[in-house]
Amino acid sequence: MKIEHIAIWVRDLEKSRDFYQKYFGAISNEKYHNPIKNFQSYFLSFDDGSRIEIMTKPDIKDSGNSYDSPRFGIIHLAFSTGSKEKVDELTNLLRKDGYTIAGEPRTTGDGYYESVILDPENNIIEIVA
Repeated sequence: MKIEHIAIWVRDLEKSRDFYQKYFGAISNEKYHNPIKNFQSYFLSFDDGSRIEIMTKPDIKDSGNSYDSPRFGIIHLAFSTGSKEKVDELTNLLRKDGYTIAGEPRTTGDGYYESVILDPENNIIEIVA
C-alpha cells in the first residue's frame, strides 16, 4: 500500500503551484475547475510517484495551524534532497528568494539533517537529507 496523494487547501493556487515546481521539481497537471462548486485544483507529481493536490475554494476557513502554534492534524510535509549540501543549498535559495526559514539546517534528535521553511501559504516544509 502507498499514499496516493496529500491535499492542501491554498488561497493562491498559482503561487503555490509555482513554488512547488520551482523549488521541489513538481510537475503539474492542467488546472481542474468545477464552476458549480467554485473549486479549482492542480495535482503536482514528483519523481518518486508521490503527489500533492493543491486546491482552492473561496469559502474555506483558516485552520489556525502555524509553526509557532501547532494544531492537531497534518503539520508538515518533508522533502528529501539526498544530501546535507543540497539541504543547505535549497535553504539558502529559499532564503534569498524571501521565504521564511523557520528552522536553520541542523541535525535533529531523531537523526535527520533538516531545515524548516514556510511555503507561500505558511505551510511547514521540512527539507531533509
